[in-house]
Amino acid sequence: MSRFVRASKYRHVFGQSGKKEYIVENVKVTNNAWDTNIIAASGKYVSINWNASGGGAFAILPLPSPFHTITGFPHKLPDTLPLARSHTAPVLDTDWSPHDDSLVASGGDDGKVMIWKVDDNAFEGWGADHWVPKDFDPVWRVDASSRKVGQVLFHPTASNVVASATGDFTVKLWDLARTEDPRNVLSGHNDAVQSLAFNSTGTLLVTTCRDRKLRLFDPRSGSDAVRVTDGHGGIKGARVVWMGDHDRIATTGFSKMSDRQVAIWETGSLGNLKTTTIDTSSGVMMPFWSENNILFLAGKGDGNIRYYEYENDNLFALDEFKSVDPQRGMCFLPRRALNVSDCEIARAYKIAGSSIEPIAFIVPRRADGFQSDIFPPAPSSEPSMSANEFFSGKNAPRKIVDLASGASFVSSAPMSAAPVPLSASMPSPAPLTPSYSAPTPTSTTPSAPAISKSYSIPTPTSTTTAEPPAPAPAPAVQKYGSGDDGETATLRQENVQLKKDLRDAREAIRNLELQVEAQRANARKAAQALLDAA
Repeated sequence: MSRFVRASKYRHVFGQSGKKEYIVENVKVTNNAWDTNIIAASGKYVSINWNASGGGAFAILPLPSPFHTITGFPHKLPDTLPLARSHTAPVLDTDWSPHDDSLVASGGDDGKVMIWKVDDNAFEGWGADHWVPKDFDPVWRVDASSRKVGQVLFHPTASNVVASATGDFTVKLWDLARTEDPRNVLSGHNDAVQSLAFNSTGTLLVTTCRDRKLRLFDPRSGSDAVRVTDGHGGIKGARVVWMGDHDRIATTGFSKMSDRQVAIWETGSLGNLKTTTIDTSSGVMMPFWSENNILFLAGKGDGNIRYYEYENDNLFALDEFKSVDPQRGMCFLPRRALNVSDCEIARAYKIAGSSIEPIAFIVPRRADGFQSDIFPPAPSSEPSMSANEFFSGKNAPRKIVDLASGASFVSSAPMSAAPVPLSASMPSPAPLTPSYSAPTPTSTTPSAPAISKSYSIPTPTSTTTAEPPAPAPAPAVQKYGSGDDGETATLRQENVQLKKDLRDAREAIRNLELQVEAQRANARKAAQALLDAA
């Protein structure tokens, strides 16, 4: 045993559960066996998959705190309360927008993705005399699949971009301004997708699958994975989380002997850097990453939460929060909403039995001022770009917020580039004839011609080359003809501009539709109030 203790400012972090009166009780958690976190949180609300009859539903509640009660809100929920009920089958997953604390997406067994907007006055008068619960209405419905939608996930930097994992073994990218068709479909999974995660800038997406493979995708370029590797060897559920601005991925899963494991992978070739055996329990482990370089692991059916500090591709155990109450689900609060005055570096919301328990992770310090060394900047609620810009090829670093001043600024962390597809079984390809597709503006190739090229098999050609490869002698294989004369290039540029104008118009229409839906909801509430008064 070493005589020295590794220096760390987080070595004494401890978990503190809220008092009994701070815990939300009488929560009717779903009985559905689908493996998700069950609960999700924004900076203002939490959503919980609900056990409801007559279709699917989830509840939306004000954010509980481990330090005080919810002002004007009952500690024990009434038996009947407003729910988001529009799904016709059980709700399987929810996710809050990182850019709007009132916007939540849901996916259900009915194959629908729905978007909900929560009014600030939605919780006025809860539990008071003559209070009548009024269900939430979605502002948009997306027919995502003929089969179930198992996971939904908002994009971290582009506004109004949602990814959904569906029962047809695909991941679909949606622009909420135009939901007639997905903007891209990521395929290649041989079984159900178990989890998915974007990197910090949203330029890459990683998935775990029941076929025990780990896949890395460029969400805007093609449908095939750019990297595929063997994940955990066990047949039970595997989860994945991106480790912040590091080019590293953390996964949890099971070995062939059913030992629970946590592994770290580098994203260049999806090589495994380190795999650690945790224990032999049977519950799926839910991983959560904090920008403090701390990885939290919470096992379903466990009462404890382990946390590790990441350094030099190693995970160093810090401590664990222990409880006798097993957790069915868990989520973590966005760091921009933490209570920094109490040195709270992370907060978990634990589903245990029929309650929601807030747990604060605190660094014990006596200092009164802001502790900048334990509070690195947190992801901001301001998007870096629009959905249209993202799908047009723009890359932008995420915006972050100083937790001391609240000032938002652009992150200086380097951006991850999309890796070149690899194929170990394929020899170096012969020169290829490019096929021409509709051009899209891109910020990474400013000097390239307006024509965008795609290839049927991977090539080592750099995506930032200024001049395109020379076409093959046979002209018949080109999609648009035998040459790239000036007239053709002009027509293509006009086509690009027309498509851009159409996308902008659709986005404007969608924004107007959202306003109309909000006005209709307000009108219904006003009419109901008049009827009640009469």
